[in-house]
Amino acid sequence: MPNLMSLLSVALDLTTSLGTEDRYRRLLEAVRHVVPCDAACLLRYEDGVLVPLAAHGLAPEALGRTFRAREHPRLDILCHAAAPVRFPPDSDLPDPFDGLLASDATSLAHVHACLGCPLRVEGALIGLLTADALDARAFDGVDAETLSWLGALAGAAVRTSQLIDALEHSAERAGLVADDLRRAAERDRGAGLLGTSPAMQKLRDEIALVGPSDLTVLITGETGAGKELVARAVHAASARRSEPLLHVNCAALPESVAESELFGHVRGAFTGAEQHRPGKLEVAHKGTLFLDEVGELPLSIQPKLLRALQEGEVQRVGADRALRVDVRILAATNRDIEKEVAEGRFRADLYHRLNVYRLAVPPLRDRKSDIPLLAGHFCDAARARLGVGPVRIAPAARELLLQGSWPGNVRELENTLFRMVLQASRGAPRGAPVVLEPAHLGGTFSPAPAPPAAHDDKAAEGAGRGAPPAAGATLHEQVDAYQRDLIRRAVAQHDGNWAAAARSLGMHRSNLHHLAKRLGLR
Repeated sequence: MPNLMSLLSVALDLTTSLGTEDRYRRLLEAVRHVVPCDAACLLRYEDGVLVPLAAHGLAPEALGRTFRAREHPRLDILCHAAAPVRFPPDSDLPDPFDGLLASDATSLAHVHACLGCPLRVEGALIGLLTADALDARAFDGVDAETLSWLGALAGAAVRTSQLIDALEHSAERAGLVADDLRRAAERDRGAGLLGTSPAMQKLRDEIALVGPSDLTVLITGETGAGKELVARAVHAASARRSEPLLHVNCAALPESVAESELFGHVRGAFTGAEQHRPGKLEVAHKGTLFLDEVGELPLSIQPKLLRALQEGEVQRVGADRALRVDVRILAATNRDIEKEVAEGRFRADLYHRLNVYRLAVPPLRDRKSDIPLLAGHFCDAARARLGVGPVRIAPAARELLLQGSWPGNVRELENTLFRMVLQASRGAPRGAPVVLEPAHLGGTFSPAPAPPAAHDDKAAEGAGRGAPPAAGATLHEQVDAYQRDLIRRAVAQHDGNWAAAARSLGMHRSNLHHLAKRLGLR
């Protein structure tokens, strides 16, 4: 009866007005009632690649990974299966989630229970549902018919969410089929912007607001924060998305060629001008021009750019007539542009023309809860580029990444992860798992100054007490002791609030509870 009620809840959700994330979360809750698992994952299939949509019991970086089916034997078997598949507990096929289990990073490399359901709609594969349990006999009581029903309902839930996403954008793309709409929706959301923190959600909301407006946008933020990705997201959200987005790095333009680069020239305008050449503003007609590092634009060029913004006209160097252009301007700077104006290094009238709508990109230190997701994404990119095996992040290394000051923001995090993967792969057999440890961070890593520790005896007592590892303790015992200490301190610093402690540790609340229970803290 409990299994029947769980399946019924999935069926009822198909007719309920739920957001995509809520629908997937409730689906995994039902899976856990039907299948007694320690970890479960819902993945979308597209062109041979599996992308996690939601997960339970997995490390935070798991949602930042992608899995090529042909590189993971178990996933490849599921993709070609017509029905749910149970893998033998002692199967020698590597588990794709080995090293990503939140409660025990090494457990899936040993004997465990594992099953998966291919999600098909009208015969076409749209995703997978997987479940793993540390108890090798955990799934013995789950019958094949129940798994088939669960797979069918899960496939319907995923398909329903995809269709809803498509219909939400049907006003802009009337007459197109659902798949075209869904792909457009993914572009409009800015696929390159990773992060689920409140700061990133606010930025996405701002992009969704200003994107369709055709207003000039000034994007501000520190070096490496992702200003170019924001510009691409604004363009993708605009009515000009089918036209070109051109990029000009103003900092790389010598004053001698800046005017020709932006406005073009006619043949004979200067020495070396052997033919007519349109400038970037002219080439971007009907599209968008992104002026990166606009604060570096030479003062001598600024009046001509101001005219282009005011009048919608450009005049090539050496030409005797102006050309009309229809172009949207997005500008970005990491400078204090108001200070530049006050000190006479940037024209006030041009600044006001550019600063119609401002988007401030948050630095990485203000959205540290996004670090595990970003780390998973960069580890996946490093694996593909460096040709190494699956990349895993040790809990101690993940904690240090969360403590980093990251003055170079996301770009610095990316470079650090690539460097760590390269160091960790030294001497590893080809295709063997690569585990990132604290030692791989190297001497250039700079942790942020630790805030004063808050002391709350009642919260600490509620979080549980444990002795430090004894001399001669195994690595597993020492890692457990380290995790206990981190959790105790996080809970104490947040006055016993486990949800706040989970956010500070970069974990989902349910994963923190699961880990704390295993460590004897609850």
